[in-house]
Amino acid sequence: MFVAAVCFAPALLAAPGDDVKALLEQGKADAAYAEGKKHPDQLGDPAFDFFFGIAAIDAGHYGEGVLALERYLLNYPDNVSARLQLGRGYYLLGDDAQAHTELEELRKLDPPADVVASIDRLLDAIRLRETRYRTSSGAFVEVGVGWDSNVNAGPASTTIFVPGFGMQPLNPESQKVSSAAANVSAGGYVSYPVGPGVTLFANGLASRAFDEKPEARQFALGNYTATGGMVMIRDRDSYRIGMAGGAITVGASYYSSSAGVSADWQHQFDAAQSLTLGLQVARLYYGGDNSPRDADFVGANLVYRRVLYMDWQPILLIGVNAGDQHTRTGHPELVPRSLGASAAVTFTPAEKWGGQLGYTYQASNYEAPDFFAYPDARHDRYGAFNAALTYLYTREVSIRAEALLSRNRSNADAYAFPRNVFGVKVRYDFR
Repeated sequence: MFVAAVCFAPALLAAPGDDVKALLEQGKADAAYAEGKKHPDQLGDPAFDFFFGIAAIDAGHYGEGVLALERYLLNYPDNVSARLQLGRGYYLLGDDAQAHTELEELRKLDPPADVVASIDRLLDAIRLRETRYRTSSGAFVEVGVGWDSNVNAGPASTTIFVPGFGMQPLNPESQKVSSAAANVSAGGYVSYPVGPGVTLFANGLASRAFDEKPEARQFALGNYTATGGMVMIRDRDSYRIGMAGGAITVGASYYSSSAGVSADWQHQFDAAQSLTLGLQVARLYYGGDNSPRDADFVGANLVYRRVLYMDWQPILLIGVNAGDQHTRTGHPELVPRSLGASAAVTFTPAEKWGGQLGYTYQASNYEAPDFFAYPDARHDRYGAFNAALTYLYTREVSIRAEALLSRNRSNADAYAFPRNVFGVKVRYDFR
């Protein structure tokens, strides 16, 4: 937020203000705040208050930052950047009503497009947080078109190695199929506060793919999920307990479903950093010939989130996860133990634009010898790069281009495959 702020700063700065500004430009908010605290005699000087206010907010001293910017705006009430920073300060203080008022007043000044985009992001964040103390709901619909290089996750080769039989031709129905496809998704949520810091919630999501090629349509995926539960917030900690159910269809047929419970704990270290620990337990059901895969799942994940105060406002996410499936049908060769890691960064390269880059790695080790890997158990190593670029056409309408480049490596040829997916989607949010 600081880089945009500097563009509207006063032309003449007192020396202490220069020092605070220089440290902010280097991304050293804590040092900038500490430098400003050395000069209490400068408080009240607009040139000093402007940069000290930003430094205090970025360093987590929201009250001091708000007071400094309020003093500055007494002298320069139409300064767009100072009002934006003050609105952000109110938001971080938890004063949603005052933040909302300040941001709406700023909108009346007809600010530049990049400031309008920042206003909208803060107002959306306020709306999300307001679910803590008032009933709220929302929904979206999304349509997209794209191309999938391997709809059925089939092996790249037309032949595979089968232990004891050597190289064998692959059944044509199991060979990889590429196709253009359309996708339709819809979802919604509702939250209902039942007491201070306690909120009930429910979410739903449905998506369905429609592949162009006739031979690919039998593999078209449908995903349907519903979740509900309770969120409790205590100071810097939040706790979420929920139940979830879902179903997957392949073509026109039922493939699998799941039902389970989850618990999450999130700790907010400061405005820039948080850590989330999640635990999940679920029962997995499969239909038809896949019923031997029925299993119980236990999993855990840990995610660290860090806001980086620099150009493009990047947010870094780093996660690790572990999972274990236990067969209910006496087929340990069909259920894996998994370990994984992921890293992603989201950023705002320009007004109304958002981007994301990420990588996911998952190692899956099955528990008994597999026919295609015999006498060994199956071992898979999945890696995927993903990228997305979003344009916010209006507050309700967004356009997103996305790409997924993935590869699954396995000690059994039948399970090794590459898959690349590209698409463009248009989304409408009912706010």
